[in-house]
Amino acid sequence: MTSQLRTGGPATGAIETPSGKAASGENFPVGSWLIRKDLRRHVHTFYLFARAADDIADNPALAAAEKVRRLDRMGEILDGASGDDAPSAVAMRASLAETGVTAQHCHDVLRAFRLDATKLRYRDWDDLMEYCRYSASPVGRQLLDLHGEDRAAFAPSDALCSALQVLNHLQDCADDYRQLDRVYLPCDILESCGATIEQLSGPRLTPGLRRAIEQLLDRTAALIVTAQALPGAVASFGLRCESAVIVALAGRLTLLLRRGDPLAGRVKLAKGDFAAALLAGLWRGIVVGRPG
Repeated sequence: MTSQLRTGGPATGAIETPSGKAASGENFPVGSWLIRKDLRRHVHTFYLFARAADDIADNPALAAAEKVRRLDRMGEILDGASGDDAPSAVAMRASLAETGVTAQHCHDVLRAFRLDATKLRYRDWDDLMEYCRYSASPVGRQLLDLHGEDRAAFAPSDALCSALQVLNHLQDCADDYRQLDRVYLPCDILESCGATIEQLSGPRLTPGLRRAIEQLLDRTAALIVTAQALPGAVASFGLRCESAVIVALAGRLTLLLRRGDPLAGRVKLAKGDFAAALLAGLWRGIVVGRPG
């Protein structure tokens, strides 16, 4: 990606720094055709808001204090401040007004990206899960509230979103360290496995890093088990199917990371994984939706 894309937008004083990343490049579906047609644009608006905040937090050309200032400005516009310097926040504010969904999930995401701007290491699993509470859980909660679902579904949704976040951290562990000096792998797990942060700059996993990743995948697999209750907790057929697809994809990516080496190259899902997960998700959505 070019520095022009990373250092500003077309409008004078624009605070967003688009990276060029899009929903089509994500591991998991974002507002797919399974989502109710009238809600898809609101899902995409939330994605673009989060993407814009993420791009600010990950921009290597910005100092931490400047990142925080820009994220704060997004929050101000979200809450009604005038200005068009953060278009994604303007659009998000309009979406919330139209749907009646709380702005809290958006503010939670901004809180996570402020952490990304200022926090480079995570002490232990609980510390990482606290981060996921703000970086990942709001995404599922936004979808559930947008569909008017019972908030009893928050618990399995949070588990799924946290699992997806950890899987993404493991996929990107080399780039996060090399480009941003940011390490999400908990320090206590690395130490107990005989691994060091510096080994993330190597060409392949050391035995210690492999053990650390296996521990994190074991904990992620436990989150996915909890997440398996999500489709059954969702009333909307489309959202139920999409959640089942994502649970299946999370399980498949977990297996791929057990076999692959994220330092040697990106471990990612293939077209066959998406096709198999789609079939499994549709079947699951139909089965759990049957009365009796």
